[in-house]
Amino acid sequence: MDISLRRASEADMPFLLSLRDKTMRQYLEEVGMPTCADEYEKRIRFEFANAQIVELDEKPIGLFKATYAEELNYWHLVQIQISTQYQGLKIGSKLIRDLIAKAGATKSKVGLSVINTNPAKQLYLQLGFKVVQSSGVEHLMELQT
Repeated sequence: MDISLRRASEADMPFLLSLRDKTMRQYLEEVGMPTCADEYEKRIRFEFANAQIVELDEKPIGLFKATYAEELNYWHLVQIQISTQYQGLKIGSKLIRDLIAKAGATKSKVGLSVINTNPAKQLYLQLGFKVVQSSGVEHLMELQT
């Protein structure tokens, strides 16, 4: 499996909109969050300069977006989405482990938020993240490296 990352561009928007719908609609609907195209696009465009397309053998299969706040020594995993047909292959785990390793070099914290009904929460717990705050439908999780 040849997994690579490349910077996202405007040309990726149709793929990213479809990816968001296929991977997140169920969890968003379960907690009453919006699922319209405008809301999807707003979320995709948030921190878009840091968006990377996950590719398998040069085919787009996901989105990975993380930011670093130097003044806080804090990595934030903004978004990770892998196409449903490629979930379960440990692609997301590898990307998150790579981020954790990068954070470990500077002893940074890593944080993320997850909808409380999203099964990805179990993956984050397995990787060592802990829930540090809950706000209705989402959990803020952090990992101290």
